[in-house]
Amino acid sequence: MKYFLIPILMLVSKIAMSQIMLPAYQGVIAKIPAIVTPAFACGTSTITDVDGNVYNTVSIGTQCWMASNLRVTKYNNGTVIPLNNTYTSGTVSTVWQGLTTGAYTIYGNEASSGTNATNYGFLYNWYAGKGIYKTGVIASTDTLNNCPIGWHVPTDTEWTTLTTYLGGESVAGGKMKSVGTSYWLSPNTGATNESGFSALPGGWRNYVGSFYSIKNDAFFWSATEYNGTNAWGRDLYDNNDNVYRDNTGNKSVGASVRCLRN
Repeated sequence: MKYFLIPILMLVSKIAMSQIMLPAYQGVIAKIPAIVTPAFACGTSTITDVDGNVYNTVSIGTQCWMASNLRVTKYNNGTVIPLNNTYTSGTVSTVWQGLTTGAYTIYGNEASSGTNATNYGFLYNWYAGKGIYKTGVIASTDTLNNCPIGWHVPTDTEWTTLTTYLGGESVAGGKMKSVGTSYWLSPNTGATNESGFSALPGGWRNYVGSFYSIKNDAFFWSATEYNGTNAWGRDLYDNNDNVYRDNTGNKSVGASVRCLRN
């Protein structure tokens, strides 16, 4: 009988000991600090794209913008955006011209580590740049968004919200352009960058494949179509402080993208 009592006594002893020790373990667990993710604060927080590129942010009125041009090679679901640098001076790039799906290019057919890409970001056709919007309406099922999750390519209306807040299109450009002539051609008229938007003149690629106007023209896509062929965009130039609302941008044109927080 005593041989049966020993295991039982040992079991009772272990149960009693666990009851004594449990509160002590609970105390230790309670003292382990929880990991708290800091809240996003526009203007001080940064945003990271799917490639790991980090962008500063800026708060302008009720909007939160990226403070530099997009330079990502993938949509935010991980799908690769095709690179199209096929072009020989004096010829027509039929590959670029015929695209009706998203693609990006780098001004002057540079490598992604080149000066143009580093300073001004990449150029995207409208099909890549439309993000989660289709003709100004959020389409959450559209996964082809080249902005980071939680961000989107601004609509035509959202661009107008920005320029209206900055005093209207006739003066907003100066308040948006980065200052000096390191990135812009002289004279960079009216540039104060008081908004913090830091517009950079990445130029553009026309629909047949030629590159134009780097350091002279900051051309940004909106997500809003004008018609079946063209889409709305915004232009800023080195020789004045205007923002031009432009509906002549063929969807095959390569332009810069700035993302706006949802």
